[in-house]
Amino acid sequence: MTDLVPASISFPPIAGKDAQILILGSMPGIKSLQEQQYYAHPRNAFWPIMASLYDFDLSLDYAARCQQLVDNKVAIWDVLKSCCRQGSLDQAIETDSIVANDFLAFLTQYPKIKSICFNGTKAEQVFHRYVLPTLTTAQQQIIRHKLPSTSPAHATQSFDDKLSQWQITKQNMEAD
Repeated sequence: MTDLVPASISFPPIAGKDAQILILGSMPGIKSLQEQQYYAHPRNAFWPIMASLYDFDLSLDYAARCQQLVDNKVAIWDVLKSCCRQGSLDQAIETDSIVANDFLAFLTQYPKIKSICFNGTKAEQVFHRYVLPTLTTAQQQIIRHKLPSTSPAHATQSFDDKLSQWQITKQNMEAD
């Protein structure tokens, strides 16, 4: 199927020089790729969760929401640089097409990252398989947390349940 499905290409990271928390998805979905914006699907809970945790207006435009994350020392990126996938679901990612982003370079460029939070199981699994072995010993020691996916495809948990679990991103910041 890889020959028939064009590769999906991820976005550059959003990160400020003093980023401390890195939130990783697997690969942007179709709506995000079309809009060229992280978490663009209107039913994705990512932006409502971030607005609630970091106290900003959800109606801000995309650039302003991204700036709010940067101002709060939160970086976002995806584990995958590219992959082939029919549709938006992580289960549809073709394993033999996976190319991971360069986290060795990223974590070297952003040395203040002290916690990595995975937006769902697939991001964590792919990171552990394709990225973790490429990192320095110190980078491998960065604290990692798997959080419930904010994707509308994962609606088994309520917004409030997800928000409660995502609090760890803010708690890690407050531990400074």
